[in-house]
Amino acid sequence: MSFPPLLPTYARADVAFVRGEGAYLFDEEGRRYLDFGAGVAVNALGHANPHLIAALTEQAEKLWHTSNLYRVPGQEKLAQRLIETTFADTVFFTNSGVEAIEASIKTARRYHFANGAAERFRVVTFEGAFHGRTLAAIAAGGQKKYLEGFGPKVEGFDQVPFGDTRALAETVTDATAALLIEPIQGEGGLRPVPPEFLRHLRTLCDERGMLLIFDEIQTGIGRTGKLFAHEWAGVEPDIMAIAKGIGGGFPMGACLATAEAAKGMTTGTHGTTFGGNPLAMAVGNAVLDVVLAPGFLEHVQRVGNYATQQFSSLIADYPAVFEDLRGEGLMLGLKMRVPNTDFIDSLRARGMLAIAAGDNVVRLLPPLIIEEPQVREAMEKLSAAAQEFVARSSE
Repeated sequence: MSFPPLLPTYARADVAFVRGEGAYLFDEEGRRYLDFGAGVAVNALGHANPHLIAALTEQAEKLWHTSNLYRVPGQEKLAQRLIETTFADTVFFTNSGVEAIEASIKTARRYHFANGAAERFRVVTFEGAFHGRTLAAIAAGGQKKYLEGFGPKVEGFDQVPFGDTRALAETVTDATAALLIEPIQGEGGLRPVPPEFLRHLRTLCDERGMLLIFDEIQTGIGRTGKLFAHEWAGVEPDIMAIAKGIGGGFPMGACLATAEAAKGMTTGTHGTTFGGNPLAMAVGNAVLDVVLAPGFLEHVQRVGNYATQQFSSLIADYPAVFEDLRGEGLMLGLKMRVPNTDFIDSLRARGMLAIAAGDNVVRLLPPLIIEEPQVREAMEKLSAAAQEFVARSSE
């Protein structure tokens, strides 16, 4: 029996990219693609960003890895910058988003343990959520398609319908440690959580002695036009998981927390071999150099508003293809009336990349450095693909 060298867990498109420049990727044949996927919201500053290249190259020539048995100056610098710009008092660096989620869950459970309430370990999440692929993360998400075949669901997670305050009130018990939510569901179909619901969660946590965890892995580091999406609602979490954009393409993530929420995470309670390595820290600091520079987030808001105006016209122009537009900033999604994967294939054939999401949505997640001409180019390709589907339906 033959088996592919790569474990066949992905239905990969038959294209391989060999070079990137700004908002564009180039395949083996030299064909150029407008990248509105950004490696699933990872390449926040585009491809081959000169500042990131310089930072990584400089660090690579000095030191790659020492482990967390010793001080890592880059960690100290990046942690301080994140603390100064967020609600947090402390940071734990990871290699990925799902590791940041795991650290967040452990931090919340350990908080109650430190308070003498070890029975408070359950975490309430929301239907349609996606928090990663580890056993704990798929249990947190609760989606059958990710849980099937991996044995008993990890204990301690309860799901409630998206935005349902009554179901939430009925689900929370004295054993609930925390609420975990994405301010905008990414994989779940680009569904923004209404600001008033986030404020309700904050109030509920304060009243019941629970911790509020935000999963800002996809929404953070400027993606919505604020450094973090929860800022639009004026609500602060106790714990937050981040990744993707903070590394600009280099694998890294982080768990941020208040001093109170993190008080149970003492020496020996958690660890990582590679997390926070000097290479990742050099890139993370370089990303913040750009994202925190005056005018950058305003640029994301301006181009995001322009993209929203442009893409909204698709709904009226092609009502048989598009149903609605959702999202915030440069995290947008087109709800489709035709299969989203077929539409993405059509876009790719026209030299544009986009990503599928739940609820039959096409995600548009361009690098945050795009300008209005790239939005207009995307509009041309979206329109051309839509025309193809209209023509198909009339045959």
